[in-house]
Amino acid sequence: MADTTVPSIRVLLGDDHRIVREGLKQVLADAPEVQVVAEAASGPEVLDRVQALAGALDVVLLDIALPGMDGLDVLQALRRSHPRLPVLMLSTYPEKQYAVRCIKLGAHGYLNKSADPDDMLAAVRKVAAGGVYVTPATAEALAAAVGQHGAQAGPEALSHREHQVFRLLTQGHSVSQIGAQLGLAPNTVSTYRARILDKTGTKNDVELALYAERHGQRCHPWGFCSSSPTPPSKPGHETTTRPGLAQQTPKVGPPLAMGLAPTTHEVCHV
Repeated sequence: MADTTVPSIRVLLGDDHRIVREGLKQVLADAPEVQVVAEAASGPEVLDRVQALAGALDVVLLDIALPGMDGLDVLQALRRSHPRLPVLMLSTYPEKQYAVRCIKLGAHGYLNKSADPDDMLAAVRKVAAGGVYVTPATAEALAAAVGQHGAQAGPEALSHREHQVFRLLTQGHSVSQIGAQLGLAPNTVSTYRARILDKTGTKNDVELALYAERHGQRCHPWGFCSSSPTPPSKPGHETTTRPGLAQQTPKVGPPLAMGLAPTTHEVCHV
């Protein structure tokens, strides 16, 4: 007898890498009540897809680093235009770097792409039901943020826009390149840079890069966040050691399929 189950959780995938979206679809296909109804490869495309689907959408799975519009900016836009639509943030960034920031901006959960497929399905079901999905790592990051109580340390002291500029500066982008990517005037970027240097207690971009390294925020120009000083020799041909969603798809090409978070290198742009 044919399966007549009607999908009750309609999902939009927002990620700029097709191989990642295909891996996510494989994972979600294990749940008969979950259906991927749309995909988007850029920030503006996510907003367009959500607007077109109107009330025919239950969850948005959203990457942080998207072309055209940063995933966190997309999150903020969705909170304004569709405040009841649950958004689950996905990234290879460790929870301590982005989970708190995402939750504060209105995300219903934050999940690292190295997570177990069962955790992915549990997260989708939880946020679709109106809950907030919090992993132990995210809970720890939230507790640490509460403990700081106004005496923020490290990159958490930066505003959302400052953190965007901070991340791009530590990737080696120039002020003009950052302005073009974020849609800001070079003078505005320079102002943000000055604030960042002041808040981090650094004097120049070299010291800022060292600061980012100490706080686990350093991103190499080709897109890898590293907790060690030695980047992989060939971007797109990483050796992976940690299990998770990445096992669903081949580990070739940029980015690492499903954003596997290796033990020594993090893929920043997926």
